[in-house]
Amino acid sequence: MDADLTKLETKIEDVVAFCENVREQNRELRSRVTVLEGEKRMLAEKIDTTLLRLEALMDRLPEQ
Repeated sequence: MDADLTKLETKIEDVVAFCENVREQNRELRSRVTVLEGEKRMLAEKIDTTLLRLEALMDRLPEQ
């Protein structure tokens, strides 16, 4: 019986450790997503700005 309890205790400790590991990975991934979303917003703004500048340059070109 003690062996069974010890085995169960070990399994519970393994599950707890696994859950803690998954929680930490989840926190890290959420943080990374936040950073990437910010980078995506900045890149989208740069693309929009570049597009506007390109359109302005194209408007200044003489028509053929």
